[in-house]
Amino acid sequence: MELQKMAVALVACLCLLVFGATTSQAGHPAYQDPKLINPLRMMPEASSGDSVSVYNCLSWRLTVETNNKRNWNGVPEICGNYVENYMTGKQYGYDCEAVVDIAIKYVKSLPIPRDGRSIWIFDIDDTALSNLPFFSRPDVFFGVKTLNAELEAEFYEFILKAEVPVLEATLRLYQAVVEAGIKAVFLTGSSERSADARDKNLKAVGYHTWEKLILKPDSVSTSVQVFKSEVRDQLVAEGYRIEGNIGDQWADIVGSNVGRRTFKVPNPMYYGYY
Repeated sequence: MELQKMAVALVACLCLLVFGATTSQAGHPAYQDPKLINPLRMMPEASSGDSVSVYNCLSWRLTVETNNKRNWNGVPEICGNYVENYMTGKQYGYDCEAVVDIAIKYVKSLPIPRDGRSIWIFDIDDTALSNLPFFSRPDVFFGVKTLNAELEAEFYEFILKAEVPVLEATLRLYQAVVEAGIKAVFLTGSSERSADARDKNLKAVGYHTWEKLILKPDSVSTSVQVFKSEVRDQLVAEGYRIEGNIGDQWADIVGSNVGRRTFKVPNPMYYGYY
């Protein structure tokens, strides 16, 4: 009988411990150790392919988006599925919308002179338009496979079809910018040979008007960052005010005359391919 009482007491104590672990004093669920909730939350250790190690794929993406990791050549193979899940799942869209929400709030706060000299610079690739259909191909696999000459040629053909889908968040920003009386300038590091396709593609997905569409001449051999800085310098010299600037690469938003404020949408698939 005594042993039976002890067993009952022990069970009661265990029940209290379990109940206390999942309920706060106020009667609401308490926070648990995330590793107990989902033991697979932590990604396996990955290698970035150089001397800088990263602890997991989420941390690797953080170093990429903050521009702490630079000049990387491709997504670590071990992180391919992680990048795929991010880009094709809901989080990528949520992150783009979060950036745009902040940008639109900024646009609405601006006192815009009505002299027609206020502009907003939009990058095209993976900013105004989404190259996800190309990068989801098995032979590219979200940036795990580095683009060789053959793949670069196929990517150019993908652009020339003028069927690249819109990045919905950026289109929403474009609409707010135009409504505010700011003129759009599309500035891309892709070849000027694709100018007609870009024009057709942008209009087809909803970018109906702009002040300028500027592509990189084939005769220009400088980096995208230098090219875009020089273009912005020229725009300012012409009397334009760059109210804002949005891109997916740091090369889009650093350098000279970047604008009153810059915004970056996420892109963990490549680092300045264009």
